[in-house]
Amino acid sequence: MPFGNTHNAFKLNFSAEEEYPDLTKHNNHMAKALTPDIYKKLRDKCTPSGFTLDDIIQTGVDNPGHPYIMTVGCVAGDEESYEVFKDLLDKVIEDRHNGYKPTDKHKTDLNWNNLKGGDDLDPNYVLSSRVRTGRSIKGYTLPPHCSRGERRAIENLSIKALSSLTGEFKGKYYPLKDMTDAEQQQLIDDHFLFDKPVSPLLLAAGMARDWPDARGIWHNDNKSFLVWVNEEDHLRVISMEKGGNMKTVFKRFCEGLQKIEEIFKSAGHPFSWSEHLGYILTCPSNLGTGGVDTAAVGGTFDISNADRLGFSEVEQVQMVVDGVKLMIEMEKKLEKGQPIDDLVPAQK
Repeated sequence: MPFGNTHNAFKLNFSAEEEYPDLTKHNNHMAKALTPDIYKKLRDKCTPSGFTLDDIIQTGVDNPGHPYIMTVGCVAGDEESYEVFKDLLDKVIEDRHNGYKPTDKHKTDLNWNNLKGGDDLDPNYVLSSRVRTGRSIKGYTLPPHCSRGERRAIENLSIKALSSLTGEFKGKYYPLKDMTDAEQQQLIDDHFLFDKPVSPLLLAAGMARDWPDARGIWHNDNKSFLVWVNEEDHLRVISMEKGGNMKTVFKRFCEGLQKIEEIFKSAGHPFSWSEHLGYILTCPSNLGTGGVDTAAVGGTFDISNADRLGFSEVEQVQMVVDGVKLMIEMEKKLEKGQPIDDLVPAQK
């Protein structure tokens, strides 16, 4: 697409070699994929909303990454980023998602009945179960790029959609700007609310602009189904409860997510999705099922999927269920002083 961004056009006064970033000490997928030729080919392009190659790569340029942990190093500013800058992003996606090729197609399965087991995880070992995903609303740019008015429009659309939910999913929206510090901290401690982005990766990507304007949390009356609005993605949808009944959590997740999707669709704003990339999100690591990982604290570990693209939602949850069952079996054997060599999966 021909260029129409004045700021970026000014950069064209300098050669591609003069503008090419120094990535010599960087350990991220973007730095691994970007070459001078790709930079030269893409630097004068932008998406219809004005997102450029330098916008795509800025977070990876500013954050070299950890020597032993490879980060992604780039973000999308809108759905069109994945097409306009596919010469770079296809390489990042293939590298990050274990060889997922530009010709591959993603599969989606939100039929919770297809999950085998999951209702019998030992509550002595599984403290809580959670299924979490992200969604982007078609027609709006993504959080690294959206304007204040656009962000507020997303919030208003989300409030209207979510307030129409009934039954188990009936709930209320809580804007961050109206919360006291104590209320906000309590929700963060309860794992219901996201904190202000402090990660240099998120800050460099522009996701904390105007904080906390037009950000908030919606949850049902039971606090078992939550939606974050305008964090790293337009929406983050979470089903959770104490204990090890992953099947119930996944059932609520599937049913609630499908209800929300239908409401947005009927309002003329379906979720962004493609046959190749599945559900489209800000970070290339979350493409596909839209899953997002979480952290561990002390002796309590969060077990989550590293991969999202190329596997359906049912397959993802099945992997967690089967993996956690195996880990519990190992733990019980170790507690009795028994070896677990026969249980350890072979390294690929």
